[in-house]
Amino acid sequence: MMARSVVHSKSCCSAFAFRASAVETRPGRVRIPDKARDARVLVLGGTGRVGGSTALALSKLSPDLRIVVGGRNREKGDSMVATLGKNSAFAQVNIDDMVSLERALADVDLVVHTAGPFQQAQNCNVLEAAIATKTAYVDVCDDTRYALLAKSFNDKAAAANISAITTGGIYPGVSNVMAAELVRAAKDESKGEPEKLRFYYYTAGTGGAGPTILATSFLLLGEEVVAYRKGEKIKLKPYSGGLNIDFGKGIGKRDVFLLNLPEVKSAHEILGVPTVSARFGTAPFFWNWGMSAMTNLLPPEYLQDRSKVQELVRQFDPIVRVIDGIAGERVSMRVDLECSDGRHAVAIFTHRRLSVSVGYSTAAFVLAILEGSSKPGVWFPEEVRTLP
Repeated sequence: MMARSVVHSKSCCSAFAFRASAVETRPGRVRIPDKARDARVLVLGGTGRVGGSTALALSKLSPDLRIVVGGRNREKGDSMVATLGKNSAFAQVNIDDMVSLERALADVDLVVHTAGPFQQAQNCNVLEAAIATKTAYVDVCDDTRYALLAKSFNDKAAAANISAITTGGIYPGVSNVMAAELVRAAKDESKGEPEKLRFYYYTAGTGGAGPTILATSFLLLGEEVVAYRKGEKIKLKPYSGGLNIDFGKGIGKRDVFLLNLPEVKSAHEILGVPTVSARFGTAPFFWNWGMSAMTNLLPPEYLQDRSKVQELVRQFDPIVRVIDGIAGERVSMRVDLECSDGRHAVAIFTHRRLSVSVGYSTAAFVLAILEGSSKPGVWFPEEVRTLP
């Protein structure tokens, strides 16, 4: 089964997130208003696994969209354009150069930022350029500091009359929506108050995403984990607190460990749940041992240095690619909610390919903005900010 969930969304972003994820097994068109049907969408990092998957998903869900693949490598860009077909083009873009960015954004309606890793980034160049050019925005950020920095541009985005979604991928992203729907349903159907919210993630290998996901994982090992216990913020050691969690049919029980992920803070503050944490695990099992060993043996300063982490990635990448070929790229997300009256609700999403499901998840948030569902400003996925 492609995806399973106990929740059903009422908000526009949420509805698109689950609907777009579900249609991957039966690709079909998503209806959006005539005025946005042939919108131009720039996918930064469009030659990579996440960006390329997003561009492909958009082309299937809404074939009239004009997709611009943004990246540095023209050869890879031309190859992606050939795959996407006639409604696509390539733009050479350097996201570290504001002039290059603003030039690329000048003639598009929405930009999707998938050019990670987001850890240790010093600014939000793409979002700032989007605001300057009045271009709608979605990113797949998976870093707490970056997400909060993006959120700080809320007033500027609102003043520019643009809608922006940060952390709008699969996890964080769809997982935030799952949490929001569990909380909404609990408040509608239960007399108790939501007390504990736990995110559990599993991906086989690197999920087929290769060096970028590997770099993200290593960089996260250098960050203290922020969690919340009864309303109090606590800091914990990364890749500690292991639990054995049942992800259901197709995945089974897997070990997961604490990581510093942005949905913990946003869900705590926006959904008002006093106890929140997030854990992640991978396979084969010895990768978890390796991640734990790196946390214990390497100083945080080393793991916070992007140049040193990139060198680690260069060394490990050939091994990872071989093991990915064996492990596959199954992905599963489980979100658990406990309430004061004893209610315990669970939402589970499972897919055989992370590289495909992340594309449809990201495309869902893009289409939600293009259909005109979101108010101007910068929003997390679990925030319901729809137009009347």
